[in-house]
Amino acid sequence: MARRAAGGAPLSARAAAASPLPPRPPFRAPSPCPLLPLLLLLGAARAGALEIQRRFPSPTPTNNFALDGAAGTVYLAAVNRLYQLSGANLSLEAEAAVGPVADSPLCHAPQLPQASCEHPRRLTDNYNKILQLDPGQGLVVVCGSIYQGFCQLRRRGNISAVAVRFPPAAPPAEPVTVFPSMLNVAANHPNASTVGLVLPPAAGTGGSRLLVGATYTGYGSAFFPRNRSLEDHRFENTPEIAIRSLDARGDLAKLFTFDLNPSDDNILKIKQGAKEQHKLGFVRAFLHPPDPPPGAPSYAYLALNSEARAGDKESQARSLLARICLPRGAGGDAKKLTESYIQLGLQCAGGAGRGDLYSRLVSVFPARELLFAVFERPQGSPASRSTPAALCAFRFADVQAAIRAARTACFVEPAPDVVAVLDSVVQGTGPACERKRNIQLQPEQLDCGAAHLQHPLSILQPLKATPVFRAPGLSSVAVASVSNYTVVFLGTVSGRLLKINLNESMQVVSRRVVTVAYGEPVHHVMQFDPADPGYLYLMTSHQMARVRVAACAVHATCGDCVGAADAYCGWCALETRCTLQQDCANYSQQHFWTSASEGPSRCPAMTVLPAEIDVHQEYPGMILQISGSLPSLSGMEMACDYGNNIRTVARVPGPAFGHQIAYCNLLPRDQFPPFPPHQDHVIVEMSVRVNGRNIVRANFTIYNCSRIGQVYPHTACTSCLSAQWPCFWCTQQHACVSNQSRCEASPNPMSPQDCPQILPSRLAPMPTGSLQSIPVHLANAAFQGAALECSFGPEEIFEAVWVNESTVHCNQVVLHTTQKSQMFPLSLQLKGQPARFLDSPDPITVEVYNCAMGSPDCSQCLGREDLGHLCVWSDGCRLRGPLQPLPGTCPAPEIRAIEPLSGPLDGGTLLTIRGRNLGRRLSDVAHGVWIGSVACEPLADRYTVSEEIVCATGPAPEAFSDMVTVNASKEGKSRERFSYVLPQVQFLEPDKGPKAGGTRITIHGSDLHVGSELQVLVNDTEPCTELVRMDTSITCTVPEGALPAPVSVCVRFERRGCVHSNLTFQYMQNPVITAISPRRSPVSGGRTITVAGERFHMVQNVSMAVHHIGREPTLCKVLNSTLITCPSPGALSNASAPVDFFINGRAYTDEAAVAEELLDPQEARRGSRFRLDYLPDPQFSTAKREKWIKHHPGEPLTLVIHKEQDSLGLESHEYRIKIGQVACDIQIVSDRVIHCSVNESLGTAEGQLPITIQVGNFNQTIATLQLGGSETAIIVSIVICSVLLLLSVVALFVFCTKSRRAERYWQKTLLQMEEMESQIREEIRKGFAELQTDMTDLTKELNRSQGIPFLEYKHFVTRTFFPKTLNSQGSAPVQETHPLLGEWKIPESCRPNMEEGISLFSSLLNNKHFLIVFVHALEQQKDFAVRDRCSLASLLTIALHGKLEYYTGIMKELLVDLIDASAAKNPKLMLRRTESVVEKMLTNWMSICMYSCLRETVGEPFFLLLCAIKQQINKGSIDAITGKARYTLNEEWLLRENIEAKPRNLNVSFQGCGMDSLSVRAMDTDTLTQVKEKILEAFCKNVPYSQWPRAEDVDLEWFASSTQSYILRDLDDTSVVEDGRKKLNTLAHYKIPEGASLAMSLTDKKDNTLGRVKDLDTEKYFHLVLPTDELAEPKKSHRQSHRKKVLPEIYLTRLLSTKGTLQKFLDDLFKAILSIREDKPPLAVKYFFDFLEEQAEKRGISDPDTLHIWKTNSLPLRFWVNILKNPQFVFDIDKTDHIDACLSVIAQAFIDACSISDLQLGKDSPTNKLLYAKEIPEYRKIVQRYYKQIHDMTPLSEQEMNAHLAEESRKYQNEFNTNVAMAEIYKYAKRYRTQIMTALEANPTARRTQLQHKFEQVVALMEDNIYECYSEA
Repeated sequence: MARRAAGGAPLSARAAAASPLPPRPPFRAPSPCPLLPLLLLLGAARAGALEIQRRFPSPTPTNNFALDGAAGTVYLAAVNRLYQLSGANLSLEAEAAVGPVADSPLCHAPQLPQASCEHPRRLTDNYNKILQLDPGQGLVVVCGSIYQGFCQLRRRGNISAVAVRFPPAAPPAEPVTVFPSMLNVAANHPNASTVGLVLPPAAGTGGSRLLVGATYTGYGSAFFPRNRSLEDHRFENTPEIAIRSLDARGDLAKLFTFDLNPSDDNILKIKQGAKEQHKLGFVRAFLHPPDPPPGAPSYAYLALNSEARAGDKESQARSLLARICLPRGAGGDAKKLTESYIQLGLQCAGGAGRGDLYSRLVSVFPARELLFAVFERPQGSPASRSTPAALCAFRFADVQAAIRAARTACFVEPAPDVVAVLDSVVQGTGPACERKRNIQLQPEQLDCGAAHLQHPLSILQPLKATPVFRAPGLSSVAVASVSNYTVVFLGTVSGRLLKINLNESMQVVSRRVVTVAYGEPVHHVMQFDPADPGYLYLMTSHQMARVRVAACAVHATCGDCVGAADAYCGWCALETRCTLQQDCANYSQQHFWTSASEGPSRCPAMTVLPAEIDVHQEYPGMILQISGSLPSLSGMEMACDYGNNIRTVARVPGPAFGHQIAYCNLLPRDQFPPFPPHQDHVIVEMSVRVNGRNIVRANFTIYNCSRIGQVYPHTACTSCLSAQWPCFWCTQQHACVSNQSRCEASPNPMSPQDCPQILPSRLAPMPTGSLQSIPVHLANAAFQGAALECSFGPEEIFEAVWVNESTVHCNQVVLHTTQKSQMFPLSLQLKGQPARFLDSPDPITVEVYNCAMGSPDCSQCLGREDLGHLCVWSDGCRLRGPLQPLPGTCPAPEIRAIEPLSGPLDGGTLLTIRGRNLGRRLSDVAHGVWIGSVACEPLADRYTVSEEIVCATGPAPEAFSDMVTVNASKEGKSRERFSYVLPQVQFLEPDKGPKAGGTRITIHGSDLHVGSELQVLVNDTEPCTELVRMDTSITCTVPEGALPAPVSVCVRFERRGCVHSNLTFQYMQNPVITAISPRRSPVSGGRTITVAGERFHMVQNVSMAVHHIGREPTLCKVLNSTLITCPSPGALSNASAPVDFFINGRAYTDEAAVAEELLDPQEARRGSRFRLDYLPDPQFSTAKREKWIKHHPGEPLTLVIHKEQDSLGLESHEYRIKIGQVACDIQIVSDRVIHCSVNESLGTAEGQLPITIQVGNFNQTIATLQLGGSETAIIVSIVICSVLLLLSVVALFVFCTKSRRAERYWQKTLLQMEEMESQIREEIRKGFAELQTDMTDLTKELNRSQGIPFLEYKHFVTRTFFPKTLNSQGSAPVQETHPLLGEWKIPESCRPNMEEGISLFSSLLNNKHFLIVFVHALEQQKDFAVRDRCSLASLLTIALHGKLEYYTGIMKELLVDLIDASAAKNPKLMLRRTESVVEKMLTNWMSICMYSCLRETVGEPFFLLLCAIKQQINKGSIDAITGKARYTLNEEWLLRENIEAKPRNLNVSFQGCGMDSLSVRAMDTDTLTQVKEKILEAFCKNVPYSQWPRAEDVDLEWFASSTQSYILRDLDDTSVVEDGRKKLNTLAHYKIPEGASLAMSLTDKKDNTLGRVKDLDTEKYFHLVLPTDELAEPKKSHRQSHRKKVLPEIYLTRLLSTKGTLQKFLDDLFKAILSIREDKPPLAVKYFFDFLEEQAEKRGISDPDTLHIWKTNSLPLRFWVNILKNPQFVFDIDKTDHIDACLSVIAQAFIDACSISDLQLGKDSPTNKLLYAKEIPEYRKIVQRYYKQIHDMTPLSEQEMNAHLAEESRKYQNEFNTNVAMAEIYKYAKRYRTQIMTALEANPTARRTQLQHKFEQVVALMEDNIYECYSEA
């Protein structure tokens, strides 16, 4: 019922059928029977003519939407929410929450100042009732169901903002008086309808007006809450129809009031007593015409239903159309609403009387001249889904005529049966029409009435129309006129959109369907996009959709396009595609675009003359006859296209349309396509190409008569003369020619009957090895005497001798066979010409037999006489000699087995008898098989000589058993007896079942196993299948039944009559499934799904299956006639999928939806309306996440289990918790926590028990329970503990005594440590706050400026592939061009040979066999070092970068070889290092494939981490010489001194990097070089590092006063000397104050006296600390030196401070690396991991640890660790040694996270590993989840991966000079030339394809040039 919230009629569930019927002229609808084939035919042709372009899902039910065409915005109102969406892609622009609120329908709106309420207010959902746009005032009118139907005026363009506060929040000078009627605008109940329409301003007023129609919800209505109060706020304040003021710019006191001009209330309110008879349900309000010309009338229309009265069976809903006049122009008078109000009924009905009346209006859509409306016929049962519905069309002209006629009938010539005054309206004038004498009614009064005329009026006779289209379940309509068609879009209650094309006589010509949201009703209002009518907006119960009205591109040919009869689609001839008209160039000109109305006959077509071409004949050209709808081709660029880039010139003599003639050159003879084998012709497709497109095509044939002899060698002449081409036979040449003049002068046959040919004749069989002469008869042998040979196959050739002109003898023919019989083909051929045969239209064969083969007994041997085989039985079967006597008799028949052993008395049993000597032929035993005295008739087609007889038993008079006798001149008997019995049938069970079939029934009786064939027939015709029979029962599966009715069941033996019994089976209505719950399941499955429905008592078995992602179907359990429980099947991934049920083995279908599915039969096959949402498995842990829980037996045990948040909504009974095998009873279950307890004692035998929690099929062991020992063990433990305690006390006493001297010192140390601890706390807190501020600023700067300094792809590749080329600082300037990025520098004299050599070498490297042999050959050389291998791999990657798919294939083959080698040793070590070519190739491949992920996903968090590290280091003191710092992650770089440093903010001016002056923060302990670097970083932060000036290139000057300035340097005359070393100058040394002014400028001469500060000699210089303090100062006190040894370790906690501040950035980086973006999944990783899993499976490696190690070695350690350690590969930045040290710690943490071995850490472990030890387990979980997500991704096909790789190749093509790479690879080839040649010669494939010769050619071209050329270069 929530559908009413949208302001329209409620939508119930319905289904579909259709009937085309025009409204005018009226004629009867066709009968429903012929409709079904039409629907199925239309449904089958549903090519996607509609396309859902965008969807927006709403979490709450939708109510209304409005379109703002000018702004391209969609406003959507749902329960409690308002959304503003962009029109083009429905993306969210703004939203507002408008509910729920505390409210009561019995209380006034709280906006009423004086309102108070004694009724309780409850939290109430806000259903939107009105959503209307007022563009003139820039408002969106939003009215809801709360606060008595309260309205808000929100801002157009920002729905979240309220434009006008009403009632005003801050009162003006005079407070606004607010009345309830100003607030009670819309219906205040979710299911009560409301419609609204913004009207243009009335004459003389400033603001718009709002027309509202609202269903009455006050006292006496079904919507009024039941209570004791009779107080009704609705009757007085909320009329059914009202026009309200909407002038937001004027007097707010009149906003939403009725008293417009004139002062009467502008409302229509039904009297209280008449409310019951006039229950109005509003459907839609609209203006028509929407934009009238000046002075023309415009009317407001209301479409509504007067609902049927409850309890009155005769009462029916009435569909009404009401009209209200609007003032015309500026001078028009505004009328009171009721004066012009007039209503008339709309009746949509067929010709079949009241039963065919569709009485209830559902949806309307006004077109230009017609009003289209959808009506439904309400059903008796409210649960019915398939409410019949129909589409009717009414003419607005008929509405106008009816209104004028009605007013005439009321005031001029009263006719009480035509019109009546609505006396039920409070504002009406009176009871009846009366004649107005002496008044001449003006046209405007006829249209709009007047104050002095009776009003309001109701026309009594409805406007009638016949249905244009019928279909159950229609819910909405929208209409467009396109070409000569009317296109109607119809929404359905099942969430589908139906599109029908109507011709000019309103008949359906085509129909298409698309599913918008299955099972969600389509809202009754649909609207076309005002900016682009090619799109339709519609709304379902939870979605907003933008639908493209036509998807023309699915039609590939003109015939499909035009034949689809889609009004929107047509064929764009010169673009050869199906398009919308406006998408075709020059569509406005004739013949460029062919519409559907022109029909497929107008599609371009072509005929080629001549259509058949002789391959030997010359043709000057071809004539093309082009027809169909094409523009004139004259003057266009034309060609004839034969495919394969073969084209010839075409031309058109002059302009023409319709039928055009073109001329075209035939393709050159040397480019004729080859003839297919065994074919004498080839068909060529030719296209006419215009402006680069093939616009029309046709075929012609090229034939070759001379090929006929090769194709048909044994009928050459006959085939030649009967060919479809003009061919002639030359007898002398024995050839077929196309030109008769080429035959020699001799009589040549002219017809196939005249050809020389062999006449068919029957030849007697020949024994093998015998000498025979075989006669062959000829016809038309005009060449008597020609030398011939007899051919019996390729190897069997014998001489042929002419006997006369028509006979030839094959002399001395000897043929052999080792088979029982073999056929040899006989043909005559010209001697010496083996392939030229005389014609044999009917082939002759000679049978050659071998008596010794295939006849194991006497009967089989002698029986061969019937075949013409002269055999005799004598110790075996032999050839009968010429003098041997005729064969005698055989031994008696020997019967070895009979089957079956019993049969019914009626006979007919097929008895199979097996044995030996069972007759030579059938006639021997035809009357010789008996069962006692009953004959058994042998079947001729089942008889096998000597071995098997199958006979049909005759009827027996009574039951008996006897032996089977076979008499074939001698008699043989069976050892077994055959029994005649009388089978009997008693009853069957179950005796009823669903008519869908599938019920397994069991028929009980006796002797049911007898006979050879059994049938069980249901209803005498349909067989019962899957028969299983035993002595006393038969089980079978009942077929589908047509109707629910009883049917007979017949048991037939041997196809005789039914066994006498009255068996019946009752077909019942099928079971119905109404709901399933819950609708969510964990991905592992096993959750109990309860299936509710009816008639489950007939269900014997039921299973549940899930589409697409489901694993094995699960078996369900029937609980009772209304409930079934099913465990949910497991799924492959987290997704929502349809569910199918199979009841009794038959797929369940919802019968209620069958008629609806006729809209779309393919949708019916798509399956269920039920869906399951699969969510990740729940995750559990103990409360403190511990893995071991200790427990003492005998004590009560209560477990607290933590559950991760999920959306499964599991109940407490769905959890199973076990400790070992003992169940833990669940007491409490909440969203996050489960409490369970164990009452029974736990066995202590095992000592450790796993704690397991199970949900469905998902099992998780969360911890292990460790049990304590027995009492004895406890006592022993106490004694031992006591002794140990005593010893400990003694030891402690001794220790304390010895350490008294140190006690005072330790107390001081502890005090210092406490102070330091508090200091560290403060430092961490302060540091984190500072860093967060700094990083926030940094992020803002990133967004504002140029962003992250990524290197270009080519520099990324060269740095990653060739890391050794970087300079010592760790980053090469980008300006230094890598050789692979520049020109190939060789002298011009050498270039031609070398380019040819390199080209040939490139083709060799693109040969897979050569490349693999080449790599293996090089790797086998001992002097081919690891560095060479890496270099070769990188060069190969560059050389093959343009063919990544080929490169990937090579890499996979080499990896397979590597895996084979590793698997034989230790597979876990594979890919651990990079010691082979393929391992480096894999590194490079990963770098290429992961670059986009690195740049788009990981780059930003990585760069932020680097910036964070740098800022954190710079926050404290840094020793310029040692590089050690106060803040670091690496212990070796920690400054273990407490150097007090104070920040200094300096005002610096510098003309560089785009800024003039900045405030720069430095530390007073910084050297001047450090200050310069910080200044440069501040000024140049938006410039790549390679473009920065260096610190040594600039001077820093301090202006101490207006007259004094100093150049600041690290060392000068003022430098302090301590302990023989010079101390570097700092800001503190120069005493530079806070806020000092400095200037920095580029220097002309570099100060190179110092060089790099960190390279200074530590013996001469120092900065913060003396490197050898302890040795240099031996005189320090014991206390000081001791402190020096102990305290530095305390500073290790600074590592934690740094780690804490950087933790968020590190977490973000690791999450970015180890997460999967849905929009860009890592295809390469998925592909490679699947490859590894496949290889492991092939080799039987099932250890998951091995696979984990392989994956880790191939991606995280091979690629990501390399990137983490080398950010300069990715960014143009400065990587200092200190940052490098910190990154090493982070990389180590990443490596540990990817490892599977447990870290055994202690106090002596290195801090680099200890620092992140706590986080490593969490990181490991992320790694494992990442691997699992990769594993669960949909597998990639080779084609998909190749397409992805090809795209990567294309993206970066021409970035590298592959010639340079080839030349470098060739150097390796040259160095190991001999070894490569040896390997190539040893490889069979390489030898076969002569790869070694090609390699020699490369060497020959290159050898003389390469070295001298390179030396010159």
